[in-house]
Order: sequence, then structure tokens, then C-alpha cells
Amino acid sequence: MAEFVPGGELCAAFYAEVVAPLLADVPHAAALWGTGSDVLGYDTAQSTDHGWGPHVLVFVVATDVAAVRTAIGPGLPATFRGWPVVYGSDRVPFQHHVRVTTLAEWLMGHLGVDPRAGMTAVDWLTIPQQRHLEVTSGPVFADPDGALRGVQRLLAAFPPQVRLWMLGCQWDRLGEEEAFVGRAAQVGDELGARIIAARLVRELMRVGFLVAGAYWPYTKWLGTAFARLSIADELAPLFDDVVAAGASSREDALVAAFAATARAHNASELTAPVDPTARPFHTRPFRVLGADRFADACRAALTDPSLAALPPVGSVDQVVDSTPVLSSIGTARRLRALYAAPTA
Repeated sequence: MAEFVPGGELCAAFYAEVVAPLLADVPHAAALWGTGSDVLGYDTAQSTDHGWGPHVLVFVVATDVAAVRTAIGPGLPATFRGWPVVYGSDRVPFQHHVRVTTLAEWLMGHLGVDPRAGMTAVDWLTIPQQRHLEVTSGPVFADPDGALRGVQRLLAAFPPQVRLWMLGCQWDRLGEEEAFVGRAAQVGDELGARIIAARLVRELMRVGFLVAGAYWPYTKWLGTAFARLSIADELAPLFDDVVAAGASSREDALVAAFAATARAHNASELTAPVDPTARPFHTRPFRVLGADRFADACRAALTDPSLAALPPVGSVDQVVDSTPVLSSIGTARRLRALYAAPTA
């Protein structure tokens, strides 16, 4: 087995030394976009145990696709720097992984929309954030007319009003469950209290991504990506405290984590400032942030009436956790119905 190098480095060399010479004078662009931990730069030696190796996306005009596909296969070596060029897995047929297509076709297949033609708020809400990352985080190897980097700029971050609406929905999610940890503990359900606390930490992390203006990845890389945010230096240790806390210290740990996240929200200046101190949950003996106050502040700052009129369910990533939904752009975009005006 060859010595591990990050996939981005391997694929860049594969393009430059093998693929580009095969394309001769055919105008093209090339990138490492799509699925795979190497696209996001998270791959390690463990990643090489399935479906990992040299691969590249090649974009050409429609009239060149068939000819370039025909030319690529016979010119590829059996291995590149010790790694098989033809490989597969239990889910992917064994084949080479130089994909030739048009930019428009690939974008429609991967995102369900070509962002160069414009995107509505509902388009933004029904594309899983992992999909955005698979375009914006992937390295570009060739881009003679700037089209690929243009797409990355278009998708670099949520539009401000979409982000604000999502942030309000995220605070709503926290408000729905922030008192449940105390209630579960009150009836002796320690396991339930731990599970709810962990859920709340995940939702607070997602507030952090939105406050930072960053996309969150799917679950496997959530903590890895969060650790790279500037706010993680303060928040991550507090989140660790919540997850590790026992019954006697859990509420204090949660209050501290909520307060720090609320301060990060205020520091973003996305809304008018909101008091980040804890308060009793009505007449019950639980201290909470009152996350609904932050949701209200987000809605008060909205100026887009079309977003203000939407049911506050959040984006597709906030609505569902199902891998079959979030990994299928066609299925994810069927959730557009959530944002339609109710018929009754």
C-alpha cells in the first residue's frame, strides 16, 4: 500500500500529470468537487479503506463530452503514485473516476439548481449544507474562464436574510427543549436527561455555525468543522462540560453554554442585542436562557417579507436528520412543499 497523502494533494497531481495531458487542446475546467472526505480536506489514512483514490471532475462544453470521455479511459495508467486508478466499493462500481460532464449538468445533478441562473430563498433552504460544502470547499485545478470560482463565490455563504431566518428557526429548536433536561432529571430519568443535553449541544453548535456564517457538514464531521470556527475556542470547552456533566452539575454547565452562545449571537450584530442571562422556566425550578427571545429578535430583524411569511420550520438540515433524504438532492428538494402556502 502506498504511503498516505491527503486526497486533495493526490488528485491535484493526478490531474496535472495524467489527466491534463490527455485533454490536449480541449478547453476544460477541472476540480475536486462532490462527495468524499478528501473534498472537504478531512480524509486520513483510514479513509483509504474504501472508495478512495485519484479522481477528478472535468468540465467541457456539451459538444466535447462524448469525445473526451472516449479519450480519457484508454490513456489512464493502472496506478498513480501507488494507488489504483480503477477502484470501487460496496456502493460504487469498480471503474476509473475521471468524470467528464458539463458544469450546468453537474450543478443540476448535485444541487438541483444552477446557481448561476439565480436562486430563490426556498432553493437555498432545500439544498443540504453538506452539498454546499462539496462545491465551496473542493479545490479547483483548472478554471480558465473563472466559471468554477464564480460558482464557489455564489455559494460561499447563505444570503444574509436566509441566514437570519434560519438562525431564528435554530433558536426556536433550542427553546422547544431547553427545559426538558431539568424535567427529565426531576423524574429520575438520567439517561433521558443526558440525551437531551447532548441534543441541545448539537443545536448550540449549529447556532455557532450560523453566527459564524459557515455551513455545517453532516454528522461525522460536525465536531471537526466546528473546531475550526473562531468561536470554538470559547464554546467548545463549555460544550464538552455539558456532555461530560453528571446530574448535579448539568444545569450549571448548560446555563454557561447557552450564555456563551448567546453572547456570540450578540457579538455578530445580526440582531438587536438580547440579554444572555439565564432565568427561571415559568414557575418550575429550572434555569433556561429563554431561547425564544433570540428567535424573536431574528424575526424582528427580517426585512424580506417572503421569508417572514414562511412557517418557521428551518432549512432541510434543520427539519430532518435522515441520511436518505440529505444524501439525495432530489428527495431533499421535494421538501419544497414545506414552504408552500397552506391550502387549508
